[in-house]
Amino acid sequence: MSWRPDPAHRLSRRHWLQALLASASLQAWQAGAHPRSAPGLVDLPFALGVASGTPSHQGVVLWTRLAVVDPLDPRVHTVRWELAEDEGFQRIVQRGQTETQQALGHAVHVELQGLPADRWFHYRFMVGDAVSPVGRTRTLPAPDSPAGRLRLAFASCQRWEHGYYAAWRHAAAQSLDLVVFLGDYIYEYASPRSGLAPQATTPIHRVHELRRAVSLADYRDRYALHKSDPDLQAAHAACPWLLTWDDHEVENDYAGLQGREGASAEFMAQRAAAYQAFYENMPLPASVLVQGLQGLNQADALRLYQRHAFGRLARFHVLDDRQYRAVQACRNPSESSAGTVRPSRCAELRDPSRSLLGAAQEQWLAQGLAQDSRPGGPRWTVLAQQTLFSPRHYGGASAAAQADEPTPTDPWDGYPGARQRLLHSLQATPPRNTVLIGGDIHQNYVCRVHADPDRPDSPVLASEFCGTSISSHSGATLERAQALQKNNPHVLLANPEQRGYALVELNPQRWQTTLMAVDQPGRADSALRPLARFVVEDGRAGPQREG
Repeated sequence: MSWRPDPAHRLSRRHWLQALLASASLQAWQAGAHPRSAPGLVDLPFALGVASGTPSHQGVVLWTRLAVVDPLDPRVHTVRWELAEDEGFQRIVQRGQTETQQALGHAVHVELQGLPADRWFHYRFMVGDAVSPVGRTRTLPAPDSPAGRLRLAFASCQRWEHGYYAAWRHAAAQSLDLVVFLGDYIYEYASPRSGLAPQATTPIHRVHELRRAVSLADYRDRYALHKSDPDLQAAHAACPWLLTWDDHEVENDYAGLQGREGASAEFMAQRAAAYQAFYENMPLPASVLVQGLQGLNQADALRLYQRHAFGRLARFHVLDDRQYRAVQACRNPSESSAGTVRPSRCAELRDPSRSLLGAAQEQWLAQGLAQDSRPGGPRWTVLAQQTLFSPRHYGGASAAAQADEPTPTDPWDGYPGARQRLLHSLQATPPRNTVLIGGDIHQNYVCRVHADPDRPDSPVLASEFCGTSISSHSGATLERAQALQKNNPHVLLANPEQRGYALVELNPQRWQTTLMAVDQPGRADSALRPLARFVVEDGRAGPQREG
């Protein structure tokens, strides 16, 4: 993005977005996508890009969102779409048209069915004389197919101000079958007005004019901001995505029905607006709207936890650890975010009934793991969830040192009973190979998952890779991470300094994770390099460092 607001002259939201989309239009024109105007639309109606997601062996969801001049304009726009075997659209497989509505932010969700399994396709949209960029998508192998290989990236946490999206530019060129996004697609904050200096603790590399998001219009604007980035658009257009969310799609550290100021009608209205904007801007089927748009202020509003089988090679259990969780233990109502507690001063922390996933999702996951453990189950069981599952003890390796150390209450450490129930499921009905992937903490972690998290001599049940952020800053220090790794034998790597993503190459014999690191987060053209590479061998739980 070359355009930046002048802090001395605060533009209106409408004019700011027009300038933003004009910048995207100029970039598209220079790239060869020549926009043409249509009534009520900006010069490049597809300035927010295209995407696909939620693939199955016979279908996929295609997405775009029209960029309109006036968000309150009630006019309807007819959008045509095409799916083809070739990039030149000479061999059309399916085509059709749909109408956009102001009530859904002029988003388009085309739910394709009846496609052959394990095939690549190209797709595009048209409105008036304007044609969108071409996206590439695929169906998954049939559930009973042996499926010999899978190449994917997983990522999270892309705060716009904290850096550019060079990681997405690199990922888009990796010939991926899938991207798994694990939350914090947007951040609800307003841009800080300080921190521009390179020596600042949290460098701000670009500034936006949007206020802290609370309304539907606010959240729509925030997605438009993020989706205007050409590198993020390229990653969406390269392959289908599997998606879940974390907290910043709504509000930092919210828990279920409670926001930073507790439970209130105001927060439920904010959450419903954020949930609607998430659906509008993601390649999701309408079936995730459990009770329709009118039910977004209910407890079970948007059903994101789901399973996806990549033949018999891998089955993904995509989890939601925000919508159904218990409020963080001993949370101070006067604090806007969750913190840490000492177990001796917080009996609630040890309450075994407290859940991070909610009872229904816990049961759903336990049933899925039991299915995976049966003969003919997947070679690799993947738990795609938001944060670090393994415990982190900062007080030392001894039990005495760990007994009453400060414990973070927002991740799995704050829900030890829920973690133990999941470990019990993994031990009672063990899948052939289980791998957990996560994000949220803006740091790279590689861990062995033990049956007893506090006993390194207990059986290893699974492998864990928690990836760093695409751009969001980490406040942790390398010294603290190194001390943590020393005091936690199950932690094989802890690195808080890098931004990037994780590249996974998978076949029946092994899982390989390469942690990719951005050299200069403040540069859109930054190079990337491999930080570390680990493998998990079939039938042998626990990562092993390679090279």
